[in-house]
Amino acid sequence: MITRRHILASALAAPAILRLGTGTAHAATTLKISHQFPGGTIDKGDFRDRLCRMFAQEVTKRSGGEIVGEIYPNSSLVKTNAQFSAMRKGALDISLYPMPYAGGELPETNIGLMPGLVATYDQGMRWKKEPVGKALTDFLADKGIILLSWVWQAGGVASRSRPIVAPEDAKGLKVRGGSREMDMVLQTAGAAVLSVPSNEIYAAMQTGACDAGITSSTSLISFRLEEVAKALTSGAGASYWFMLEPLMMSKAIFDKLPKNQQDILLAVGTEMEVFGRKGAQDDDVEVAKVYEKAGAKVSALDVATVGKWRDIARDTAWKDYGAKTATSAKLLKLASDVSA
Repeated sequence: MITRRHILASALAAPAILRLGTGTAHAATTLKISHQFPGGTIDKGDFRDRLCRMFAQEVTKRSGGEIVGEIYPNSSLVKTNAQFSAMRKGALDISLYPMPYAGGELPETNIGLMPGLVATYDQGMRWKKEPVGKALTDFLADKGIILLSWVWQAGGVASRSRPIVAPEDAKGLKVRGGSREMDMVLQTAGAAVLSVPSNEIYAAMQTGACDAGITSSTSLISFRLEEVAKALTSGAGASYWFMLEPLMMSKAIFDKLPKNQQDILLAVGTEMEVFGRKGAQDDDVEVAKVYEKAGAKVSALDVATVGKWRDIARDTAWKDYGAKTATSAKLLKLASDVSA
């Protein structure tokens, strides 16, 4: 039987490129869609890859073949960290991209992984319709990026040694946090930090360069970290780590399209959000099963423990972020209003 795991393993070994769309009598607009995650099929595999394929298929259908998509998983078209900059320059059309990866270029994007700021999927998805969502959307548009689908993911911790549940558990370990702000929290807790994208955590843990990695439930599964971990802290019940990983598009490319095609892209992008949320939440449950089967010790977070992480974040990462730029301060204030 071909399982999700087989598909992910084979996709990691051999990145696949899929062209969606039948074309028409006239030249179709081809959009290249890149991401760092394992490739699969429209029905099987990492839900983020599936979301990209479903998005492309539906856009082709609604446009009558005027728009087709080419999917490039595994950072096979553009290197992971370079995808955001490539979109801003118009060199890449679309990417499902962890927003804080752009923090070195635009520190304001680190609002997409501010420890303890988002506590639930409901809260995160409210951003889109609240003032914080408009402020973030406007900021990104000004920098050359259009948000097509809002995708939030809760995260957990895979560790090579002891479980990391409370902040004090991280002391003395080398941990990948996922953003500058998460790294600040970990350092305050006594950990050393390592900055690598999620598709490089496996190698870092395998070699011992990293003792533990914090990442989304989906990445904890898709990148097979249970093979190099002895412990998992699940974020299924509660989490201080929520990452915004939206489907983004180059504004330079978007603006060149006729309005009817722009409307299709935006409408389909919005419709994909239901699938994205379900995929993330399903993996929050699935990850514990995967790690238990591999023999890892599985621990859960509770509200009180999440509060300890949030207290550290509020005194360190939040303050640092809010002092970066006027836009950072505005985004933090508006996001905090949603959390209140």
